[in-house]
Amino acid sequence: MKEDNVVRLFVFPQCGRAYSEHPALSRADNETLICPDCGTREALDSIGVKPDEQEQILAAIHRRRQG
Repeated sequence: MKEDNVVRLFVFPQCGRAYSEHPALSRADNETLICPDCGTREALDSIGVKPDEQEQILAAIHRRRQG
């Protein structure tokens, strides 16, 4: 039996980011699926991390995933 490698891309309308990872669950309503980066931003925001630091953390996460 042949196995197909299918990659699904999703686009989150709030940020416009295309992603293929599992979505995150929004902390806002515990129902809405959001992109992984927005989920990370929500989590960091909930503990008081400032937006500029959030972007630095996300950049570090992306570098780690690539290498």
